[in-house]
Amino acid sequence: MQFGIFTVGDVTTDPTTGRAPTEHERIKAMVAIALKAEEVGLDVFATGEHHNPPFVPSSPTTLLGWIAARTDRIVLSTSTTLITTNDPVKIAEDFAMLQHLADGRVDLMMGRGNTGPVYPWFGKDIRDGISLAVENYALLHRLWREDVVNWEGKFRTPLQGFTSTPRPLDGVPPFVWHGSIRSPEIAEQAAYYGDGFFHNNIFWPKEHTKKLIELYRERYAHYGHGSAEQAIVGLGGHVYMRPNSQDAIREFRPFFDHSPVMGGGISMEEYMEQTPLTVGTPEQVIEKTLTFREHFGDYQRQLFMVDGGGVPLKSVLEQIDLLGEEVVPVLREEFAKGRPADVPDAPTHASLLAAKGSED
Repeated sequence: MQFGIFTVGDVTTDPTTGRAPTEHERIKAMVAIALKAEEVGLDVFATGEHHNPPFVPSSPTTLLGWIAARTDRIVLSTSTTLITTNDPVKIAEDFAMLQHLADGRVDLMMGRGNTGPVYPWFGKDIRDGISLAVENYALLHRLWREDVVNWEGKFRTPLQGFTSTPRPLDGVPPFVWHGSIRSPEIAEQAAYYGDGFFHNNIFWPKEHTKKLIELYRERYAHYGHGSAEQAIVGLGGHVYMRPNSQDAIREFRPFFDHSPVMGGGISMEEYMEQTPLTVGTPEQVIEKTLTFREHFGDYQRQLFMVDGGGVPLKSVLEQIDLLGEEVVPVLREEFAKGRPADVPDAPTHASLLAAKGSED
């Protein structure tokens, strides 16, 4: 079981001070968050990809490459790589390069994103979103596994005798998660390839999330990759903690109320009842996170958001300290209890290399 942090890299005004960080400050803050995550013993740092204000992570491999040079252990991932609007050839090259620089501590999450205008910015049509995701990933999958690729599709120029360089480290491509919050076609795609499925459920009720995860598990087994229980599942979470729950609620309420995504509708208390958002003590975060297994089965990766909506860096780093010191050690122990022996851990470069060696 892996535990980590994901960020969308928004530049948002702190409603308690009226000040927004500069882009430079926000980028440096994301680096500090990743370093703190490794320091406290978390397993994963993941960044989103956006190409519009108020977000800054337009070049995830640049950010992750810089973090790779300053860390030793943590897995570096994306919480969305836009498979629809990025050229799959460039994804293959960029992430293979990052994989070499990070000595294999790399995986990535494919997604369509949630910003409609990004499609025309990169010469694509949003109406082709699902088709682009399917075709582009089919090409990417081949580019990492075949030394010479001949290919022709609908959305990019053909390839003749093309070799993507550098080749994946040790001949093992980075592990891929397919992220989706609403598209059964993406759950099907993840199952078809035997890849991971990540449902970033932070805005969704558990009933919706459960349907997509169950579909993925059923189809994973259908394609012969293992039992439904052995499918590779990841989930999101959103937390704000203090030793006293009243302090956590008092501090976080302005950020919730002014959030363009969460605020302006139901109360924070109602929102917490319907989604994974937990504002309270570390013990309350532990209690709620443990219910995820009850709803979705044993799973492999749990990522928490702690930095969105203008929460200042000082508070974000305090959240990561609490995760590392009080929350994750208990979750590791509790999730391990009763976990069937045949349910796999989250794939890593080492485990994928070992599996490749046993097949050769």
